[in-house]
Amino acid sequence: MMVKVKKINAFSTYFVILLTFISLVSCKSKSYYNYEVLSSKINVNENYNSDSSIEQFIAPFRTHINKDLDSVLAFCPETLDKSKGKWETNIGLFMANVTYELANPIFEKREQKAIDICLLNHGGIRSIIPKGNVTTRTAYNVMPFENSVIIIGLSGLKIRELANYIISERKPHPLHGLKIHVNNKQEITKLEINNQPVDDAKIYYVATSDYLANGGDNMSFFVESQLKYDLDYKLRNLLIDYFKKVETIELFNEKTVIEE
Repeated sequence: MMVKVKKINAFSTYFVILLTFISLVSCKSKSYYNYEVLSSKINVNENYNSDSSIEQFIAPFRTHINKDLDSVLAFCPETLDKSKGKWETNIGLFMANVTYELANPIFEKREQKAIDICLLNHGGIRSIIPKGNVTTRTAYNVMPFENSVIIIGLSGLKIRELANYIISERKPHPLHGLKIHVNNKQEITKLEINNQPVDDAKIYYVATSDYLANGGDNMSFFVESQLKYDLDYKLRNLLIDYFKKVETIELFNEKTVIEE
């Protein structure tokens, strides 16, 4: 009897050890590996049928946003278009003059200095301002980017670089405050700011965008200046403020490049 009992106890011990080992192995965390990634392209366009519950959720927000964007702020007496004009366009003159008009009081109040020139870039104007009612959406179409107004101090010598850039580019960049006189060879003969000849040693303050202030569109004459003032005022918001300020948009027809 003693031998039999020992055999049974030994078998039980082995069985318990085996169960413990199996339990430990089964409790070990599994490792997973990616062997293949499958993807497909889904075009989101007018043919895409979106989930009706999502549409119902966003519909009130879309309606509210569209109402704000399409509210009439002012009236434009003629279409402003950047494609018409050799040295100036009506929308370019509008942008430069309006930027000066709204940015200058802020600059004067903060720094006790006045803006002399405004220079923006032709390519930054992304849409026309059509004749008729002007809305907030109009401002977003014209200036869809988040560019802000920067004031930069430039010496008269750098202003000459700026003028040479404009003539060499042969693009109607939005410009206000600077008169560039050229001869029939497109050589600059005279530069005037506030009806006065440019003084090479004087500092002039130029309103532009943060994109151009950092050398965008190859406007390298802005980069080295240590006199930079960020107005924290987006050009798009500036346009909206102007539209709210007036009933009818003012038209500008000044000459910035005078061919002699």
